[in-house]
Amino acid sequence: MLGGTRGSTDAPAAESRRGDETKKNPEMNKPLRDTDLVPDDDGGPLYAAGKKIYPQRVSGSFRRIKWILMAVCLGIYYFLPFVRWNRGLGAPDQAVLIDLANNRFYFFFIELWPQEIYYFTGLLIVAAITLFLMNALGGRVWCGYLCPQTVWTDLFFAVERLVEGDRRERMRKAEEGWSLQRGSELVLKHSIWLMIAWWTGGAWVLYFADAPTLIKDLVTFQAPMVAYIWIGILTFTTYTLAGFMREQVCVYMCPWPRIQAALTDEWALNVTYKYDRGEQRTSLKKAAQARALGEQVGDCVDCNQCVAVCPTGIDIRNGPQLDCIQCGLCIDACDNVMTKIGRPTRLIGYDNDINIHRRMEGKPEIFKPLRARTVVYSALIAGIGAIMLYALLNRSLLDLNVLHDRNPVAVRLSDGSIRNGYTIRFLNKRGFDRVIAVDVSGPPNAVIHIVGADSIVPDRPMIILARDATTELRVLVDSRPSSEEDLAPSTPVAFHVTDIGLGEVASAKDVFVKP
Repeated sequence: MLGGTRGSTDAPAAESRRGDETKKNPEMNKPLRDTDLVPDDDGGPLYAAGKKIYPQRVSGSFRRIKWILMAVCLGIYYFLPFVRWNRGLGAPDQAVLIDLANNRFYFFFIELWPQEIYYFTGLLIVAAITLFLMNALGGRVWCGYLCPQTVWTDLFFAVERLVEGDRRERMRKAEEGWSLQRGSELVLKHSIWLMIAWWTGGAWVLYFADAPTLIKDLVTFQAPMVAYIWIGILTFTTYTLAGFMREQVCVYMCPWPRIQAALTDEWALNVTYKYDRGEQRTSLKKAAQARALGEQVGDCVDCNQCVAVCPTGIDIRNGPQLDCIQCGLCIDACDNVMTKIGRPTRLIGYDNDINIHRRMEGKPEIFKPLRARTVVYSALIAGIGAIMLYALLNRSLLDLNVLHDRNPVAVRLSDGSIRNGYTIRFLNKRGFDRVIAVDVSGPPNAVIHIVGADSIVPDRPMIILARDATTELRVLVDSRPSSEEDLAPSTPVAFHVTDIGLGEVASAKDVFVKP
């Protein structure tokens, strides 16, 4: 399974392959040294010591896909706060805005209020199920192409290669020690990293205020202190996680590799070394000699290019591993080598053990993207998405909430009528003022009064609600029953609000009680 430890595999031929590797590399039989493992308090190994990884530059289809997705993701993140969207006079014109001061979330034509937090819950559920579906189809596709840790680490790797050179140059410079050129390269690299990390933190805070205005305030040191604090926090975390911790975040900090290992099945496509083609491994020269003699040898020539380009430093030929983020760079590296030596490509590719065994048995490959779990995941995504879309398109832009007075809950007036007090909060979610009428039903002969608001019509309270705002008013309801028996100790009461111009209606229920 994908959640196995480093070097684990489900393939039956794995042990024989490791045996062959041990014969070719006697160092594998040597016991671990004390410096190879970090001991815990009892003297036993706690975790594998960190190692410096120098990923090599590679070109190919998967590398191009990663470049495109990186550009799209970073472009959206960095520049989306500057996109404008006209919502009318007086409303913010930033397309995506989390307006904490006014308790609003704006996303283009959508405006969500705190009472509509369930939309975010639905989005999180859809996102989680989409992640499950991606895992069922293509393994850790999210980790390899779209995860923020992967995207920013990939960008930091690109800067490192640009400044210090490719894998061999970086390894050589690390061994040679300090020099003036080495120091200047490190200063330049870390300066660029810090600029990227700083703009990452800066872009994040732009989603919480008008972006051009906030940038001006930041430059002139007039922005709120909390903005500077969050920029500092996100600058530090981006610089640390993408520049130094890198693959350690994926291996030790992220819970998703463990979770997805429990969610996957044998039909999921993962980056796989096709040992039915690759074994037995041998050098290019010996492979050519063996083929000239009619002997069967594998296509793998032990060039280790798949290891050299891996951002987590694993050998994919050892089978599925927890460290593998399924980025596909080893596929590009192996394809380049196979093309140069005249062998078929995709010795490493998206595959599974089922098809490896079928090829070994001379059977055709089978791929099953449509199976029970993928159908269920897709149906859940479509169902929840449809419910959310229906609720969004049919949501009321006029709403009210009612809160009954606690002390006293009811009073009897001198004329014998009974009065209950309520606090009503009216929500006008439209971008213009509106005139509403307030009605009450339930208690016999009920009459409603709005305290502190001038009603347009005396016998039916009508008030003006400000645009895109919440209006809180105190309301008194009087009831004069014909007899005490006509009014129960607790009677349901309903408040109705009607937009005079648009005809929109909203209602809320509470209770009317006797003293």
